[in-house]
Amino acid sequence: MKIGVKVMPRKEVLDTQGRAVENTLREHGQKLNQCTVGRYLVLDLPDEEVEAAMSRVRAMAETVLYNPLIETFELERL
Repeated sequence: MKIGVKVMPRKEVLDTQGRAVENTLREHGQKLNQCTVGRYLVLDLPDEEVEAAMSRVRAMAETVLYNPLIETFELERL
């Protein structure tokens, strides 16, 4: 079973990487309102019940995959 973990910076935190991409795109003549850069992880787990797998990935995210002070995360079954 595969589960995706989307990790994004909190709205209150300055996203310097996103700003750099945004500025580069504008320099190349692209119009956009905003760019935010995050991470997307795909975890391939041994077969198990969906609820158990999601719970296990949530625990992984909360302990290792994201920094709660500056980031948020969302889980998605793939």
